[in-house]
Formats: sequence, C-alpha cells, structure tokens
Amino acid sequence: MKENIFNKPARVFLAFLVFGIIAALLVGFLTFKPCPHFSSSDNKFSLGKFSSEEELKNFIQERKSFFGRDYLSSISGIREFLSQMEVNLPTEEKSAAGAGEPERFSQTNIQVEGIDEPDIVKTDGKNIYFSSESYYRWIEPIPLLEKTLPEEKMSIIPPRWNYKTRIIKAFPPKQLEELTSIDKQGQLLLVDNFLIIFSGNKIYGYQVSDPQKPEKKWEISLRKRTYLVGARLYNKKLYLVTGTSIYDYNPCPIKPLEINNEVISVKCADIYYPQILFEPTVSYTSFIIDPQTGKRERNITFLGSRQGIIYMSKNNLYITYPSYQDVFSFMKNFILETGEDIFPPEIIEKVKKLDGYDISTQAKMTELEIILRRFKLSLDEDEALKVENELANRMEEYWKEHIRDLEKTAIVKISLRDFVIEAVGEVSGHILNQFSLDEDNGYFRVATTIGRFSFPYYFRFNTQREEKNDVYVLDEKLNIVGAIKDLGVGERIYSVRFLGNRGYVVTFKQIDPFFVIDLSDPKNPQVKGELKIPGYSSYLHPIEDNLILGIGREGSNVKISLFDVSDATNPQEISKYTLKEYWSEILNNHHAFLLDKKHKIFFIPAGRGGYIFDYSQKNLKLLKAIEIDNPKRAIYIDDYLYIIGEKELVVVDENIWERVNSLEYQD
Repeated sequence: MKENIFNKPARVFLAFLVFGIIAALLVGFLTFKPCPHFSSSDNKFSLGKFSSEEELKNFIQERKSFFGRDYLSSISGIREFLSQMEVNLPTEEKSAAGAGEPERFSQTNIQVEGIDEPDIVKTDGKNIYFSSESYYRWIEPIPLLEKTLPEEKMSIIPPRWNYKTRIIKAFPPKQLEELTSIDKQGQLLLVDNFLIIFSGNKIYGYQVSDPQKPEKKWEISLRKRTYLVGARLYNKKLYLVTGTSIYDYNPCPIKPLEINNEVISVKCADIYYPQILFEPTVSYTSFIIDPQTGKRERNITFLGSRQGIIYMSKNNLYITYPSYQDVFSFMKNFILETGEDIFPPEIIEKVKKLDGYDISTQAKMTELEIILRRFKLSLDEDEALKVENELANRMEEYWKEHIRDLEKTAIVKISLRDFVIEAVGEVSGHILNQFSLDEDNGYFRVATTIGRFSFPYYFRFNTQREEKNDVYVLDEKLNIVGAIKDLGVGERIYSVRFLGNRGYVVTFKQIDPFFVIDLSDPKNPQVKGELKIPGYSSYLHPIEDNLILGIGREGSNVKISLFDVSDATNPQEISKYTLKEYWSEILNNHHAFLLDKKHKIFFIPAGRGGYIFDYSQKNLKLLKAIEIDNPKRAIYIDDYLYIIGEKELVVVDENIWERVNSLEYQD
C-alpha cells in the first residue's frame, strides 16, 4: 500500500520536511564576490557597483534562482504591514499683515519641520487646493441601454468618477468661492506659486500665480514597471524616490522616468548594490527635481527589494527595505548545534559536507531534504514519535534564541549635501512605517518588530511564535551602537514617536503598553517608564511639553488619550475620551490631524463628522462637533477653521466656535 506521509507512523517526516518547505517560503542568498568599487572600512557592510550588464545579470540571476516567484506574495501576506501611519509636528506659516493678508495659517502635518510631504489639501493662506478623492457625477443615459431599461431604472447606471483638484478662494471667509479646478487628482505639494499634483503614474507642475487660470508647465511620467516610493519638498527642491521592477534577463539600462518627453536612462555601470543579503527585485532611484521646471538635477540608483520606506532629515535621505539571512545556514546550525544526540553521526557528517559544496542555497536545501527523508525512512513508529517531539521542543527554543537572525531591515543613507550613498546598515526585524525611523544629532534610531514569520499550521514546532520589539541606535556609518530589546514580548509595534532625547513606543495585543525611552546616551538607551491601559494608540502627537496625545481604538470605538510624560519613569494617562465612531483616517494617516496651539484645540475627522477638542486644562473636552459628509481635512487661516469634506467646506470662527460660512462644490 502506498505510504501516506500524514499517517501517524510517518509524522516525523513533517518535522524534517519543514526545513525544505520553509526555505521555499522564506529567503536565502548565494554568496557572491563583491565589486570593490566602493567600500567603507568603518562599517561591516559595503557598497558595490556593477562594471557591466553581464555582471548585473549574473547577480540577479543567482539570487532569483533561489528566491523563486512565490516569495513576495507569501511574505506580503505574512507581514501584514499597517498603512503608512505617520506622526508629525504641525508647521505654521506667517505672512506680513496687510489688506486681505492672514497673519497665520496652518500647513500639512509633517514628520520633520521644514520638509513638506504630499497631501490632498494645501493652502497658501489665501486659497485652498483640494484634490477630491471620490467625487463623481451621474452619466447621461446610454443610448444602447435606453432601449432595454425602463426610464425609472436609469438611475442604477454606475457613476462616472469625476476626479479633480479644486482651487477655492478661502480668505477672507466671507468671500468663500470655488475659483476653478484642474482635471487631475492626487496628492499635492505647493511651492512658490507652483502646484505639484501626483496623479496616478504622472506628476504635473502647474503655475498658480493666477489661481483662476492654472497653467501646466511640466509633466513627469513614471514609466512601465516604475512606481513612486515617496516624495519630499525641501529648500524649494523636489525629492523623488522611485522603484522599478527588475527584468531577469534585461535588467538595464533602467528607465524610471520620462520628463517633458525626455527618457531618463540609468546605465548598468551607474547602478550600486549594497552588499547585504536581499533579493534584488527593485531598483531604487532617488532624484532631485526643480519644481518650477520639472528638470532633473541629480539622481542615484541602487538595487534593493520591495516594500521600501523612506525617511528624510535635513541632512540625509534614508531608504529601507527588507533583507533576509541564509535559511540553509539557519537550518544547518539547528541540526549541528541541537541534534547530535538525535541524528546519527553519518547524517551529521553529510550535513557538514553539504555546507561546503559550491552550489546554490536552493540546491543545498533540496539535498538537505533528501538526507532527512532517508533518515526518516530508517525510523520505526516509536522512534519517529519521539524524534518529532524532541525536534518540536528544541526548535521552539532555538527559534527564540535566533529569532533576530532571519528577518532584517537594510538601510541605505544618501547625503543631501552631495547626493551620494554615504553608508549602508542593517538591523533585525521589520519597521512599521517611516516614523519607526529618526535622525538626531548624527544618530539614527530605528524601532522594529521581530518574529512575524508565519509557517503552515501543520508544523507543530513553530505554532507558538512570539513577537518582540527592539529599538536600535546607529552612528553616522550606520553601525549599531546601542539597543533596547524585547519590548512588549508577544505584541507588535502600533506606533512610534522619537522626540529629541526621548522615544515613545506603543505595542499592542490585548492591552496598550506605552513605553517611554531615554535616548540621551545613544550607546545606552533605556526604558524609563511603562504604562498599560486598555486598547491601543496608533497615532502619537506631542501637543505641549510633556503632553503626548494618543489616538487609537478601544473595543469598537475611536479612543483619544492624553499622556503626561513629565516624569519619564511614571507616565500617566491623565484624560481619555471615547468617540462613538468606529474609524478615523488619523488611525493610518497623520495628514488628517490638525493642531492649533493658539486656541489649544485639535481636529479629528471621522465617519459622521469632524470633532474639535479642547486640551487647554490638560483635560480632553469635546468643544464642537461638525456634521459634514465625509470630512477629510481641516486647516486654519487666522482665527478661522476650515473643515474640508468631499462635497462641501465649512468655516468655523475659532473665537465663538460657530459656523460663519460654507461652500458646496460645483458639479
């Protein structure tokens, strides 16, 4: 009778097959000879540069031969990344007072002061630029359907989406008026009367000196296989980071952009690769663009893997992406370090010999599976049951000890001064979003979650996986100089905020541990305090010295918490408010949050309306609720709060907290 490997006598086979199947699901790498074009003696990692197309092809083919095509989809499902929830300080613009000139107006909530980020709303203090996300109009009856549908059924015909960017005269509020619109929709940046619209695979530059007559000045197209990783506006320069999927057999030249009908081409010899273990699936290209002309000023390209996240300080641009260790080495070490009393000497010897073969990691995993399969066939039922249990227990302990060896985050640092790659580094675990990253006084801080790999349910030894969280401090060469490990064991990071010498980390599973971290000594970071409360905060925002606002969820409702961190060793939740709302965009998008320090209020959009909270007495008080359809953002100009919804805009006087005007959009 044909043997069934899932029968009890053969269950041990599962414990051995795991090594091969895990390797197929996870990643490994092939050793390679680095190109000595660039290196940093102060860092264990270095940077290579390809000398020819053939060298680049060989590099990619070697790694693709191991990683296979199913890897990315399996890992993306495992990792369960949250959306790019970002935590920022608001910035405020001031203009010279004059006729019709506001004295102050808010700007987009940003991560680093002075470095703007794209959002759907921008203002110059006089006009509001709003890019509608879901506005539509009904189409006329279709002639073909008129013959088949009765007149009363015509309304069921689906709508035609009518995306546009509206230009609204906002100040003074009595003259509220929609001036015109641009038939493009997307994230926006505004600089020196130039409006930049990121619309699909296009980037447009419009001159809006006359807001009633916007004039398109330039256009950038993201070419085939290219997507936008991120964008920033700093010192009146536009910084773009693109990712371009790599063809196995025709990887270069790389042509990520077309600017005003000119294709930007990157030659093979101009492509770098960090000498870190990763699957080369994407080429990252960073650009400096003149926002007035759309012309490229500088660019640099290197290989990486997908799921890149960027962070930008006033000195450097950082690009991170997942990297992974050699799974064969992990499995080999497990057998040699823990299995000498389980496996006979001839099996141990075969594994050692296999490690020395000059073959691919994939081939080694296949050979290892064959070795273990043959060993399995030599066992009787009693031996198989014992070995299965021994392996399960030992793997669980081994996994805990080596959990940081498999999943890594690679870091590439680009200097803004001369736009060259200055350093390459790596930390264990994966990051939540760009606010897991921060630079302060030359040190780079990273918060990661460890142990999020998921294995098939029938591999018993790894069903009790346990997540952990770390905070790392790296020097200018991206060498790790300090670390805190094992924060929130059994939980994962939900939000991070770095503020000078302090760090705040929220982890969550069933309760919300709020950690206060002292980073004043980069080589010896310490957890100073911890507070455990129900629910979690997925957004952290400093609203005053020693006052941190947390916005998240508790049960099925949006929860707002006010934390007093004046005593780092004893953080306190001094006020709490629960909204009868299931969701707010702030939970995964910092741009939706507005803080007005002058009036000591903040704004939260939610499903049924916009909510204005007062915190002046270190107590959360719901000051005003504005019923508005699908509220998206709020800004202030002087002492007027403009609440922007998908279909209308409402203006509230912040001195009396009453509506003073409103505007229904055209169409």
